Amino acid sequence: MKTWIFAAAAAAGMATPALAQDEVRLQLQWVTQAQFAGYYVALENGFYDEENLDVTILPGGPDIAPPQVLAGGGADVMLNWMPSALAARERGLPVVNIAQPFATSGLMLTCWKDTGITGPQDFRGRTIGVWFFGNEYPFLSWMSQEGIPTEGGDDGVTVLRQGFNVDPLLQRQADCISTMTYNEYGQVLDAGVSEDELITFTYEEMGVSTLEDGMYVLEENLDDPAFADRMVRFVRGSMRGWKWAEENPQEAAMIVLDYDETGAQTESHQIRMMAEIAKLTAGSNGTLDAAAYQRTVDTLLAGGSDPVISAAPQGAWTSAITDEALN
Repeated sequence: MKTWIFAAAAAAGMATPALAQDEVRLQLQWVTQAQFAGYYVALENGFYDEENLDVTILPGGPDIAPPQVLAGGGADVMLNWMPSALAARERGLPVVNIAQPFATSGLMLTCWKDTGITGPQDFRGRTIGVWFFGNEYPFLSWMSQEGIPTEGGDDGVTVLRQGFNVDPLLQRQADCISTMTYNEYGQVLDAGVSEDELITFTYEEMGVSTLEDGMYVLEENLDDPAFADRMVRFVRGSMRGWKWAEENPQEAAMIVLDYDETGAQTESHQIRMMAEIAKLTAGSNGTLDAAAYQRTVDTLLAGGSDPVISAAPQGAWTSAITDEALN
């Protein structure tokens, strides 16, 4: 692991003249929703202001790839799933994880129980909806470990490129679809499907858990002490936001709704989402757990003839930012 050395922030309480706030642009992985509540809470509650930061939160969407935005200079820090980030790093984009608010994964497959599926051994010959744009890597790695081809046929699975909705399951276009514990699974239930009609497989329980929603920056930027100092303050403010959101989930959900300019989110869905998100961030102070990182790497390497990454990454994360932020 590479360590970056940067100038420490000024000591608390030191008398200094008022300075213009330092700008930070955060690229979300998806649209405004409770998945990102900690950042909106920090913005609304003035936690970023207290760190002398002017933070702009950039919503994502189906046509926005955070690594591309980061590479093009459109953001200072992005949120990304680690499989996507490590794959991007191996392809030449030097992204580095500086903090990991999400301690556990919320990814799962949701299947119709009447298909007779009881475990991965029953996936053969089935159609399974999978998100792409970097979100496919955990599934592909899982199938590779199970020895199940993903090119279709009686012995493999037919991969349906799933949009960011649950229609393929509801319309019986797929036997299983990708869902998050905090989002799409609830959408299936809201559509009138009962839990008794479904069977779910969480990636955590199946032993193919990979880290999600980490904070990533470009490696070269960390060589700039001023940038590193901004990230220290950004991580500190963000983690205050996340802990507040965990302790006040309903209020956090309402803050998210206030920032949803599309008006697409509903109060009940965001409150439920925040309650589930709090389970994934619980116990995390933002520090990346080395064992969880290694489990993610091992999962991505265990891809048989077509692994997600071909070699263990070097320098893909640093604790320097969180060490300073939590000091």
